[in-house]
Amino acid sequence: MENTKKQYWKGLEELTKNPEYEKYADKEFPEYLPVGEEAEGGTGASRRDFLKLMGFGVAAASLAACETPVRKAIPYLNKPADVDPGVPNYYASTYVNGSEYCSVVVKTREGRPIKIDGNKLSSVSGGGTSSQAQASVLSLYDKERLTAPELGGKKVSWEDLDKEVIKQLSSAKKVALVSNSVYSPSTLKSIEGLQNKYPSLVHVQYDQVSASGILSANESSFGIKALPSYDFSKADTIVSFDADFLGSWINPTLFSKQFAQTRKLSNGKKSMSRLYSFESNLSLTGANADYRTAIKASEQGVFVANLYNAIASKVGMSKVSAPKIADSAILMKAAADLLKTKGRSLVVSGSNNENVQVLVNGINSMLASYGATINLNSAVYTKKGDDKEMINFIKGLNAGSYDGVIFYNANPVYDHAQGAQIATGLKKAKFSISTSDRKDETAALATVIAPDNHYLESWNDFEPVAGKFSFSQPTISPLFDTRQAQESFLAWAGDTASYFDMLKSSWSASLTGDIQAGWDKLLQDGVVEKTIETTEITFVGDVSSAAQKVSTPASGLELVIYENYSVGTGIQANNPWLQEMPDPITKSVWDNYITVAPKMAEELGLVLGDMETQLVSLTVGNQTIKAPALVQPGQAAGTIGLALGYGRTNGGKVANKVGVNAYPFIDNTKGFQNKSVTSGVKLELSGEKYRVAQTQTHETYMGRENVVQESILSKYKKDESAGRYHPMISTYSGAKKPGTISLWKGHEYPNHHWGMTIDLNSCTGCGACTVSCQAENNVPVVGKEEVLNRREMTWLRIDRYYSSDAPEGDLTAMEIAAENPEVTFQPMMCQQCNNAPCETVCPVAATNHSSEGLNQMAYNRCIGTRYCANNCPYKVRRFNWFKYHDNDQFADNTSMNNDLGKMVLNPDVTVRARGVMEKCSFCVQRIQAGKLNAKQEGRRPVDGEITSACASACPSEALVFGDLKDPNSKISQMLKIKEVENEKGKKDLEVTEPRAYHMLEELRVDPNVWYFTKIRNKEENEA
Repeated sequence: MENTKKQYWKGLEELTKNPEYEKYADKEFPEYLPVGEEAEGGTGASRRDFLKLMGFGVAAASLAACETPVRKAIPYLNKPADVDPGVPNYYASTYVNGSEYCSVVVKTREGRPIKIDGNKLSSVSGGGTSSQAQASVLSLYDKERLTAPELGGKKVSWEDLDKEVIKQLSSAKKVALVSNSVYSPSTLKSIEGLQNKYPSLVHVQYDQVSASGILSANESSFGIKALPSYDFSKADTIVSFDADFLGSWINPTLFSKQFAQTRKLSNGKKSMSRLYSFESNLSLTGANADYRTAIKASEQGVFVANLYNAIASKVGMSKVSAPKIADSAILMKAAADLLKTKGRSLVVSGSNNENVQVLVNGINSMLASYGATINLNSAVYTKKGDDKEMINFIKGLNAGSYDGVIFYNANPVYDHAQGAQIATGLKKAKFSISTSDRKDETAALATVIAPDNHYLESWNDFEPVAGKFSFSQPTISPLFDTRQAQESFLAWAGDTASYFDMLKSSWSASLTGDIQAGWDKLLQDGVVEKTIETTEITFVGDVSSAAQKVSTPASGLELVIYENYSVGTGIQANNPWLQEMPDPITKSVWDNYITVAPKMAEELGLVLGDMETQLVSLTVGNQTIKAPALVQPGQAAGTIGLALGYGRTNGGKVANKVGVNAYPFIDNTKGFQNKSVTSGVKLELSGEKYRVAQTQTHETYMGRENVVQESILSKYKKDESAGRYHPMISTYSGAKKPGTISLWKGHEYPNHHWGMTIDLNSCTGCGACTVSCQAENNVPVVGKEEVLNRREMTWLRIDRYYSSDAPEGDLTAMEIAAENPEVTFQPMMCQQCNNAPCETVCPVAATNHSSEGLNQMAYNRCIGTRYCANNCPYKVRRFNWFKYHDNDQFADNTSMNNDLGKMVLNPDVTVRARGVMEKCSFCVQRIQAGKLNAKQEGRRPVDGEITSACASACPSEALVFGDLKDPNSKISQMLKIKEVENEKGKKDLEVTEPRAYHMLEELRVDPNVWYFTKIRNKEENEA
């Protein structure tokens, strides 16, 4: 069997053996940053002040490291029918945040929403979730939310506010209602009611990350101004031009599931899709590509035109005028593969340039993709914003054309490129109304604030895709004196009906039979999906004209703005779960930064230390900011990257002054919001040091090999164990496999044996599982300074590895490879070892083995020796250094006993105190609940009804949890488990799946987590 010869590294410090990295790599706690002192080059805030400054107060900032306050137990006089103490209730609902959509199921305990999971009945979100959706339950309990309506900066009653708004609207000559894309039929109906009452009101929609160019291109190409539905599960060849469909483009939750289906190798399947990615910043899509090419943003149009010509020449179509590219080998290979899989191909682009999108449409038309991998009849409504309409509104606002503006849950002063002009124009309007839930950058300038409910307090319906609807229902009564925005619209339009009545009445009209039963069914399922009539799609786009208008490559430095995978567009920037979620690519938290290529960093003279960099001055046109520089392998030469979502000034005490605002740099010069700036960009060192908190500069495996095991498809077809490393142990009689000789007597599992598989082919690295684990298990947030001290508390992390075929020790070759490395993501949690090294060293038996294969932690027994952490080869155990909930270094003690954030805690999970060790438990509380439910019904648990939080959140279904002793379970079938008799005459379970391996198998700790080798779809001579 082959052993991989690739070299793996976590970051450039490890690759180059940087002295600072060597000094601290193997130390859990560095000598600097003593408690209470300020970090050199840091933000200037000490840990003592960190959580005092946070508006979340105690628990929502430190999250779940708090104990339930002592209260007198008073029994119900009249118990609510749907509340049973200790028994959770579940409600189907819908998470919508800007253009992000996800159909969800909300878990409540004693009336408190505490956990979000995906709705498996939805074909739009595919049953998965995103990190944003997972974290949204914490935003419900944000103390920065407004608690009452305001008029002129003072709290008023809703009656007084309505009188003033109606008076202003009645006298206004022209009013604009500005929102993000609205795809709720009932919400649109309530807005129409306002327009009927006030005919001068116009509705303007925009998106933080615009798709207006695609909408315009589809209108000119097909006569349909809409986004199409894409089906990556039907594509054998995928070519992406800066369309991060696995991370942030249109519907990554569903796309991740579809793409993963084409990458799984099981049950005799030996075919995979092939993904080509052409991009500037290293994205999740590029990191998962088989062939990735780093290009400048200004080169994208030329690359697309050349791909068009390569395909047109083979199918008998006319070529377009386009300059040839220097190195076109990979592009020509992509063209050949697209033609080979015609009808099963897909080309996508994240460009907001209408001409580029017309060329993409032409390519997909030649490949017969429409009706196969692309469906324009099934239009996507989550991005309907029109850039030109928004720009015209801003011009009119500054010209004094609008008497008033209503901002419906929109914050364009912050998240639009012309936010400064909007702020200036508002001074010329007679009145402005915001329905934001907080006094954000736009609401702070409004004369009237009518705060909306959180989506978990609201009724609503949504149509994210034509004919596919979902519903939102309250899971808790409003926490504050807020009112659903649609209720406000109805009140201002003079409609006396409630929004719920309007919603129910509208849907009841479409029901047959028992109306109430039908309505209850809609709410129970949370979704209803109808068949849409299909019509023939004909491409009529003018590709020749589009090619002539595509810009030619620029020669200077280019800025490429992107949406990252934690804070996203910044709407939930005040959520500490998201701020402390490591970015899957850079592994950094609590910051955004300017990503630069390794070669550019060398040219700049950028000096790096252990999590230490320098501030650089970025100038775009007449705007200059300072931000930290982060060296990013895979960054295209001549480009730099900057993430959206940071630099808030009125987001809340968690969000404010974290990072820099990238929205003002978005290019609006050509009528569309372009994320790339290709001229007038300058970058220079400021000479100031700065520390960026990253979570993968430590937890080293001490140089052990074969942590990641991989091969290529052609080798896998010949040998299903290709890429596997098979460690052997020497004996006098010859080599034997680990496990055949052991000092352990083995474990008996009479009833259940819990395990997990992780398919490295399916894991895209999105990070939804990490936030899900945090929410389920009350894992605390610790803040930037503690992460710098290497004291993050996450139970589940996703390790990101770069790899290269460069010879070991040849640093020059490896540094060249670092310009565009291959990437592997590996989720890492407690491996639940059967021969657990942590169990043997605990002096008080706080960590022990269960009869079902779990490595258990008895928190009350732990005395904090940390021997177990030192003995863990996977570095997955976390030591609780502080009692985060009531330590004055971390908490605002003024509201200890009634802090709102404590409502998010899961009462089924023990709260850990200072000085104890904690780690993944395979969500044992879920296991116990599932077993109890099955016992009450007199049966064994059915496979799938018990799963861990991480596995349930995973949109790509890379993580599978189940009972190894159940021969019908999915995990047993994936591992191809068979029962064998061991040398002692006892029956054991043997895994026969050739791709399955244990990490660090040579240690013989016998984990209950199996990884499946990473298989790339590359040519053999290129692997």
